[in-house]
Order: sequence, then C-alpha cells, then structure tokens
Amino acid sequence: MTWRVAILTLFPEMFPGLLGASLPGKALKEGVWSLETLDIRQFASDKHASVDDTPYGGGAGMVMRPDVLDAAIRGAEAKFGAASRKIYLSPRGRVLDQALVKELAAETSLLLVCGRYEGVDQRVIDAQGLEEISLGDFVLAGGEVAAMALIEACVRLVPGVLGNAATTEEESFEAGLLEYPHYTRPALWKDAAVPEVLISGHHEKVRVWRQEQAEKITQARRPDLYERYVLSHKKANKGEKR
Repeated sequence: MTWRVAILTLFPEMFPGLLGASLPGKALKEGVWSLETLDIRQFASDKHASVDDTPYGGGAGMVMRPDVLDAAIRGAEAKFGAASRKIYLSPRGRVLDQALVKELAAETSLLLVCGRYEGVDQRVIDAQGLEEISLGDFVLAGGEVAAMALIEACVRLVPGVLGNAATTEEESFEAGLLEYPHYTRPALWKDAAVPEVLISGHHEKVRVWRQEQAEKITQARRPDLYERYVLSHKKANKGEKR
C-alpha cells in the first residue's frame, strides 16, 4: 500500500523540494509513497484572496482565518481522501522524535497543514482536531520546512524506500541512545587510526564497543535522553525479576 501525504500550504511550489531527491525522490517516482499539495489561497472568498486577518485582542502580526483554512482542509479531503491523521506544524506542538516518526510512518495517510504569519485561529484547530507537532524549541517562518523534515523522517521507514532494513535499526534514537561513531577507509588518516576493535573481526567485541560508545556520547551530549534510557532499563530489569 502506498504511504500518502497531502500538504496544505500557501507555497505549493516549495514541494517536493528536497523530497524529490536521493532515496525519497526515487521512491516517490516509483510510487512507494505519494505527495499532493493544495494551495490554501484557492479557498479564500474575497476578491483579494485574503487568508489572514488581524488578531482579536491586539498584537503584532496576522492570523490565518479559520473559515479559509477549514474550507481548504475539507477541500483536501474531498480531493485526496480523508487522512488517518491531520497535523498542524506548530512550535507549541509535541516535539517530533523517532517514536512519533514510527507512529506516523505506520499510518496510511497524513494531512499536513503549514501555517504562516503568527499562526492559525484556534477554532479551526479545535474543529478539525488538528494534532500539533513541532521540530523543536525554535520558530520558523512557516510550516513548510518542518513538513519536509517530518515527511523525510517518515519516508525512510516506509518499506521499499531503503534497501537494507537493518540500516534504520542501528540509527540514533532507535535504542534510546545517540549513534556510535563510524569509520571507513583509509584505516590511517592524518595520523588518526581506526579503533582496533573495529578491525578485529570479533563481532561481539564490536557490538559491546559500539554500545559503550553510544552510551558515553548520549550521556555527554544529551543527558536528558540518557536519563530516560537508564530509567527504561531499570523498569525493564524490574519486570524481568518479577
């Protein structure tokens, strides 16, 4: 079954962008996944094709109108079919992580809403049951770049996109840790040698070394992630002893 995603945006010309290159682009051409875009401005009702207005209560910037965006969402569902999850890319949303990426990649279809200006009217978020997702604690000019990042992360997990399924199993976050260091030829470069264990041919020693390195890097660079990793292992060990 083809993994489908539809995007509502004021800038449909931005897509597929990076998603049309490399492995995601190849899989897109082969029909492993599909991408549709719809211009929100098509659903404006006035002669100026207005999609935003000033915020009630005052303040800087403009807010996307609920009536226009609601019509655009309904238009997208009429054209592309109802999506299994409807997402609004928002800095106040749940932060996208690998666990959430796995969830989304397992869905049959997504509808992504790319906001602009100061955001969108809360009433359309509530009425349409939009799920808010964020890339992190920073602000972008709009949701398009965030949508591309979310889609690429999901597409990599869609069967048929990557040739080797094991590629995704050893990546960062899959085991709750950052990834261990990688090395390739030449074995000696600028007086720096590849760690001897990696050329030992001893698979178990390599596995242990990689695990130790992943733990050290995670503890040093992402103590929050490492703390969750330790807690999850403690819970798992308690469960085994019962």
